Amino acid sequence: MYYPEELIEEIRSRNDIVEVISSYVKLQKKGSTYFGLCPFHNEKTPSFSVTPSKQMYYCFGCGAGGNVITFLMEYENFTFREAVEHLAERAGIQLPKEEESAEARRQADLRSRVLEVNKEAGKYFYYQLKGRNGKRAWEYLTGRGLTEETIRRFGLGYSNMYSDDLYRYLKQKGYSDSLLKETGLVTLSEKGGRDKFWNRVMFPIMDANSRIIGFGGRVMGEGEPKYLNSPETRVFDKSRNLYGLNYARTARKPYMLICEGYMDVIAMHQAGFSNAVASLGTAFTAGHANLLRRYTDQAVLTYDSDGAGVKAALRAIPILKEAGISARVLDLKPYKDPDEFIKNLGAEAFEERIRRAENSFLFETDVLYRQYDMADPEQKTEFHNGLARMLLRFSDKLERENYMEAAAGKYGIAFDGLKALVNRLGGQIGLAAKPPAPSREDREKTAKPDGIRQSERLLLTWLIEDGDAYRAVKGILGPEDFSEGLYKQAASMVYEGLEAGNLEPAGILSHFINDEEEYREVAALFNTSLPELTKEEREKAFSETVKRIKRRSLEEKSRQVSDISALQALVKEQAELDGLHISLN
Repeated sequence: MYYPEELIEEIRSRNDIVEVISSYVKLQKKGSTYFGLCPFHNEKTPSFSVTPSKQMYYCFGCGAGGNVITFLMEYENFTFREAVEHLAERAGIQLPKEEESAEARRQADLRSRVLEVNKEAGKYFYYQLKGRNGKRAWEYLTGRGLTEETIRRFGLGYSNMYSDDLYRYLKQKGYSDSLLKETGLVTLSEKGGRDKFWNRVMFPIMDANSRIIGFGGRVMGEGEPKYLNSPETRVFDKSRNLYGLNYARTARKPYMLICEGYMDVIAMHQAGFSNAVASLGTAFTAGHANLLRRYTDQAVLTYDSDGAGVKAALRAIPILKEAGISARVLDLKPYKDPDEFIKNLGAEAFEERIRRAENSFLFETDVLYRQYDMADPEQKTEFHNGLARMLLRFSDKLERENYMEAAAGKYGIAFDGLKALVNRLGGQIGLAAKPPAPSREDREKTAKPDGIRQSERLLLTWLIEDGDAYRAVKGILGPEDFSEGLYKQAASMVYEGLEAGNLEPAGILSHFINDEEEYREVAALFNTSLPELTKEEREKAFSETVKRIKRRSLEEKSRQVSDISALQALVKEQAELDGLHISLN
C-alpha cells in the first residue's frame, strides 16, 4: 500500500461518512441509521443505508457497500490513491511525499503533467473556436443546432489551419518536447514538432471525473480521416472510456443511451437526454461494458439505422449481456441517427421511441427474419431452425419458454411446434432443453455452504451491532470456527477489535480495499439484516445461529482428525453443544 496503514486509518476516521455521502446523496435519518436513494443503481424506494456507528454504507438493493474511501472510488471513479488524497485534503491532513518511491513519483508526476497539458490544449482550442480563425468551425457547430451553452459545456474547440500551431503555443508555455510527445498531441522529427490535429473541430474527451484525457477532431472541408482521435497514452485508453460519461453517470436514469459518435451524444444531452454516451472511435468493447456496469444494468442502443449501425448493435448486444446489462434497441427510422431524429421530430417523439425500444433478442431475430423469403417453404424452414438455435441460448427453462412464446406470436409460429423444434435441436447438439434435476445429495452439498455463510454473516453483524453478542459467544465460538478464508480473516479482525474495545468495522474493510469482490463481500458480512423479533425469538435465533456455525466446525474437524482420543473429545463437544444455553443477557 502506498501510504502507511495507520495514516490511511486516520484519514478515514477523520472523514465522517455521513457528512461525505450527504454531499452526494440526500439522506434521511431513521433511528440510528441514515437512508437515501442508492447512487449506484436506479430505485424509487430508499434502500441505501449509511450507519455512523460502523462508518459504512450498504445498499440492500444492489449490494454496493463499503467505507468512505470505497464510496469515493465507486462514485467518483477515483483510484484508491486519489480517494485517500481527496479525503486527506478534506480533513486537512498533510500527506508525506517522501513515502513515495522515486519511480512512483516520476510516473505520478508525468501523468499529472500530461493531464495539465491536455487541459491547456483544451483551453487553447476553445479560444481558437471563439476567435476569428474558428469562424468556419463555429458556423459548422451552430449549423448543427448546438447552442453556445452546449459548446461551452462540452468544451468544443478548433485546431488552426497551421500544422504546428498548438506545438508552438505549448512550447511558449514552457512544456518540453519529451512531455508533449507523451500527450500524443504532437509528433517530433528533425524538422521540429507537428500537431496531431489541425483544421479540425475539436472534441475534448473526458474521463468520468471530467479530466481531459484525449481529443477527437472532425476535419473541416476535405481531408482524411474525417474523424481522428488521440493515440492511446498513459492517461487515455479508448477501450475503457466512454464519451459523455462524466455527465451521464450523474443523470439518475435507470438506463444509459449508447450512441455511435460525439455529435449524437452532444445533441442528445442538449435535448435533455443527459444519460447518453458513445465509444471513442472503436467498436463497443467488454471494457466499455464493465465501465458502464458501475452505473447501470440497462442500456438502450441508439446506433444509426443503416447496415453498419445494425452490425454494431449485433456486436454490442452479447458484450452487454456478458457484463450483466440488459439491452434494448431503438428504432430511428425514417432517420439515420439520433441527432437527425431529434431535429425533425423533437425530444418527446424520441422519448416515446425509447419507451418502445425493442428487446435485444427480438431485434436479433428480426435481423435474421429479414434474411429469408417467407414465401419460400425452404427458406421459411431455415428461418425456423435459426430461430430455434437462438432460443437455445437461454439455459433457464422458464426464460426460454417466455422467449419462445414471444417469438411464436411475433412470427406466427405454433408454440408447440417451435418448442418441439427447440427441444429436438437441443438434443442434437448436446444442450438439454430441460436439464436433469439435481439429486437430494447434490442439493444439500450446494445449499449447505450458502446456509452456513448466511449464518456467519448474520453472526458477524450481530457481534458488531450488539455488545452482548460477543460476551455470549466468547469461549464458545472463535474465528477458527468460520467456514472459509475470507470469513475467518474478517472474523479474526472483529474478535480482536471487540477484545481490545476498539472495534472499527470501516477500518477492517480497508484491509480488503484492493480486491473489489472481497471488500464487497466483507461489507455484506457487516450489514446483514437482523430479523425483527421479540426478545424470546431473538434469543432463540441467536442461539441457533451460534450452534449451527459451531456444529459445522466440529463436523469439519471430525473429518480431519485421525487420533481416536481427539475424535472422542470432538464427539463429546458435539453432544454437549445441543444442551448448551447461549444467551444475549
